[in-house]
Amino acid sequence: MTKLLEWISVTSAVFAVWYSLVGGYVKHKLIEENMTLILVSPIVFVILFGLYAVTMVLYRVFTFNNCEDAAKELQAEIIAARKDLHEKGLRW
Repeated sequence: MTKLLEWISVTSAVFAVWYSLVGGYVKHKLIEENMTLILVSPIVFVILFGLYAVTMVLYRVFTFNNCEDAAKELQAEIIAARKDLHEKGLRW
C-alpha cells in the first residue's frame, strides 16, 4: 500500500466518523454537549498536522549529514573534467 493510499484511507475514515457526528446520525448526550468541539476539530487537526510537518522538515534540515569525502571526490572530478576540456580546446 502506498503512502498516498494510506493517507486517503485514514482521512476518509476520520471524515466519515466526523460527518456522522455532525450530521446527527449518532445520538448521544456527550456528543450533543461537545458539538462545538466536534465542529472545530478539523481545523485543529489541520493546524496540528502543519506543526508536525514544519517540525519534521526543520528536524531533517538540521540533522542533514555532510559527506566530506564525496564533496572532495566531486571537486576532484570537476578539476579533472575542466583539465580534459581545456586540453580539447575549450576555453572560458
